[in-house]
Amino acid sequence: MAGGGLDRRGLLGGLAAGGAALGAGGGALAADLPAGPRAVPVYQAVALLEERVPHGTTPYGERFRVPIIGGSFEGPDLKGRIVPGGADWQLLRGDGYLELVADYYMETDDKVLIKVTNRGLIQTAPGPDGKRYAMTTPHFEAPMGKYGWLNQFVFAGTVAPGAAGKAPSVNLSIFKLV
Repeated sequence: MAGGGLDRRGLLGGLAAGGAALGAGGGALAADLPAGPRAVPVYQAVALLEERVPHGTTPYGERFRVPIIGGSFEGPDLKGRIVPGGADWQLLRGDGYLELVADYYMETDDKVLIKVTNRGLIQTAPGPDGKRYAMTTPHFEAPMGKYGWLNQFVFAGTVAPGAAGKAPSVNLSIFKLV
């Protein structure tokens, strides 16, 4: 590849060579691994929802669509609103887990639109420890500029039910993995 970039063979060859070296080292494997990621808070959000709409049972489970009708988000480096018109596509699997793919836009307080595709997995019944697994991995498509950093990291988050007694909602806590 011109310009000093990696081509596919070079990248794969480097990975293979690294794997062979790790295999030859045996006990050195743990010492060679980098520390795990650190989670840095990015924002808290409340997404307002309509009631879920059933789409029928498929061989994979029961399908639903949950319209996203608004909300807000705020963090140290961005804040704004969740734009109405998105949807959370859900699959209730036979094992009691709910797969989510939410597709929507956020608009910052300075009027920048950021596309979000948020994949998640939620345990519908508490586990033996009394807790529910409810995690999400948002992927952002932000315009280059002030919020371009959202395109350059991996993010993870938690999902929790919104306040009881109000319109349906979820609370999201989003973190940048560094």
